[in-house]
Amino acid sequence: MSTLSTASEANAPESNGDRFLICGLGRLGQECVIALKNFGVVVSAIEKRPPAQWELSKVPQLLDTLIVGDCRQPHILEQAQIQTCRTVLIVTSDEEVNAQTTLAVRQLNPSVRIVVRSAAHNLNQLLSEQLGNFFAAEPTQMIASAFGLAGLGAQTLGFFELEGQNLQVIAHRLEEGHRWCNARSLQDLNTSKRRVLFYLPRPGLVPDFYQWNPQKIVRTGDTVVYVEVVEKFSLTDGRQGPKFRRNGSESGRPQTLGARCRHLVQKQLFNVNFWQLQGQKFKTRFLMSGVRKVAIINGVIVLVLLILGTTLFKFYYPNTTWLYAFYATGILLLGDYGELFGHLEPVAKIPPGLQLFAFTLTLVGTAFVGVLYALLTEAILSSKFELLRRRPPIPKTDHLILVGLDRLGQQVASFLDNLEQAIVAIPFNPKFDQSLFPHIPLVVGNLTESLTQANVRTAKSVIITTNNEMLNLEIALMARRLNPNTHLVIGTYGQGLSRYLSHLLTNVQILGTYEVAAEAFAGAAFGENIISLFRYHQTILVTEYQIEPIDTLHGLLISEVAYGYGVVVVLHQTSTETATLMPSDDLLLAVGDRIVVLSAIEGLKRIEQGTIAAPTCQVRIDSALSMDSAFDGANVIARIVGYRLSSARELMNNLPHILPKRLYLHQAERLVRELKRSRVKAQLIRP
Repeated sequence: MSTLSTASEANAPESNGDRFLICGLGRLGQECVIALKNFGVVVSAIEKRPPAQWELSKVPQLLDTLIVGDCRQPHILEQAQIQTCRTVLIVTSDEEVNAQTTLAVRQLNPSVRIVVRSAAHNLNQLLSEQLGNFFAAEPTQMIASAFGLAGLGAQTLGFFELEGQNLQVIAHRLEEGHRWCNARSLQDLNTSKRRVLFYLPRPGLVPDFYQWNPQKIVRTGDTVVYVEVVEKFSLTDGRQGPKFRRNGSESGRPQTLGARCRHLVQKQLFNVNFWQLQGQKFKTRFLMSGVRKVAIINGVIVLVLLILGTTLFKFYYPNTTWLYAFYATGILLLGDYGELFGHLEPVAKIPPGLQLFAFTLTLVGTAFVGVLYALLTEAILSSKFELLRRRPPIPKTDHLILVGLDRLGQQVASFLDNLEQAIVAIPFNPKFDQSLFPHIPLVVGNLTESLTQANVRTAKSVIITTNNEMLNLEIALMARRLNPNTHLVIGTYGQGLSRYLSHLLTNVQILGTYEVAAEAFAGAAFGENIISLFRYHQTILVTEYQIEPIDTLHGLLISEVAYGYGVVVVLHQTSTETATLMPSDDLLLAVGDRIVVLSAIEGLKRIEQGTIAAPTCQVRIDSALSMDSAFDGANVIARIVGYRLSSARELMNNLPHILPKRLYLHQAERLVRELKRSRVKAQLIRP
């Protein structure tokens, strides 16, 4: 056991809230180090066997302290100053080690926040109830939806549930003729059930929250990304209806004349296939009924012979019992004639006729009992094969190919199967459980044959989730050679591959498995509840906050939280009222309030550090049409700006006047618009 100081601790903050401890420096642990250091905190780590060569070379320089030892041992945790830590992240690859470390940490520090890597849902729930201040998640489960939706290439980027209602994030590229085109401004798209997140007037732009003019009129070809409350999840814009597919079929589209013709042809083919299927079923029933008849006849004959033999033996040997007579007949029917009459010399006591009858019983029993054995064996084998149901056929076109069915691949397969998508799975693990995912076609073989058999030339996407970087590269290049147009989604575990693949291949999406998960773990480390995440050029976390007295959100309007920190507030709840989705910008946050925001990791960092952007816009109020207009205008100013009502009325009595308080662009635009509705003339003053 040893302690390595990898950075000077002289400048480290002494406050308890600035020290974080990471147990386990595998790939996830190293990514967590990088994510936490972006917040400017002190990060220590415990690792039993530090790697000779780090996967992320800058991690040793970022760590303030590295302790070599077993994180389950109390003295090792004490050496890491567990009593002064704000959060402990336990992210080793061994769940048993993680559970033991969790209990040891809570015993040493009853108040420290614990963030654990664990896939044991039930155990996580029990530990959360017992320990408190606890968060647990499995990285592959957190990012499976991101892989699945990336492979679909659908407009839906993510979906999650809040207060029993479904919220869906949609990237909608406006086509010619869309009702929004040339008719709606971006601010008009915000409703009580919808919030605009990003606006991209042309491809290639890197999106950011609120980096768009609210008065901008949307045009054909623009992309608008928004979050919306929906009745049920779908893979397209909610106004177009669901578009779930299974084996290449599609629903929800209006039929053209050609489509109706194809439908009629398909209907005829269906009728033909239907009657062929019925014929096959009839043949099967006929054959099964024939087999059943043979079994019944054999059983009846054996039963008759058993009764007849028992009666004859009892008749010829009155001193024997019925039970022994029954046993003797059964032995003969099972072919054991030699057990009773296997002597070379003739048996004088047994009449020759009875011996002949016994020999006949042996011959007949051998034949008929053998048939019963065969039928029984067939029934057992048939039932066994029926348990392993035949998988559906491989789709011909417009399907997804999932390569790799390890832990991440299985999570992605489950996600896509729940969406009833047409997929083909290619496992490279020879020990893969063949009974998993019976509804998904499975292809086993070498790489080239598997991709060809999976119809990669007509596939929509290939999702690669193996944990072998070189194999991922080979699969990607092979798939691109066989189908230059297919969309590739590649999971990476190292920086090298992701750094170069995007330049080497086109139409490819690289997802750093642990990099994405580490951002969620870092957010959870600061005491927030990470509800979900999705990807759109960056990781967007769905994060829940509970407002506390010393919170950087306390006393702010929702508009100031949104525009100042660069987050989107999608839920607000006071301590006494029910939750509201897509809340008004004018609500003032107080202690005990609960909010849920959509934010990149940088937004969470700004909230944690209290680094709020300064507002730059001003509003000049020129005149009010009447006294009633001035009265209504004062109410608008008090509501949107957060002024006291008396101050707002005094301001409206001294027009023209420039509001002393600077506002954010979206906030100022909304104020001008609301004042005009109250018949108050106002204008925006940009910096």
